[in-house]
Amino acid sequence: MPYRVLYPSILVFMAIGAYSLSNAPFDVLMMALFGILGYFFYKLECEPAPLVLGFILGPMMEENLRRAMVMSSGNPIVLVTSPVSTGFLIAATILLCIVLAPSIRKKREEVFVED
Repeated sequence: MPYRVLYPSILVFMAIGAYSLSNAPFDVLMMALFGILGYFFYKLECEPAPLVLGFILGPMMEENLRRAMVMSSGNPIVLVTSPVSTGFLIAATILLCIVLAPSIRKKREEVFVED
């Protein structure tokens, strides 16, 4: 099937599917807006996996954080008193430093380069 036929047919079927969910043109508009947003993310070379993980796991993490804060009467120390949670926080900090170290090193080398 040629691309010039396949691509428009996919778009039409997606619009029909979005409209058929609740018979509202707003759903088709939202589909188009998110398609445009996805195109810009693609052009900016954003990785889709972290975005999808953030959208899926974000609300669950927020709900569980809220539950922990309610159970501890708003005391954030409860997040580091357990050895397991402390280990996860330390591991996350180490991984963040590992990811950021090359960019920081590159910036420092640019600053200290003599012309």
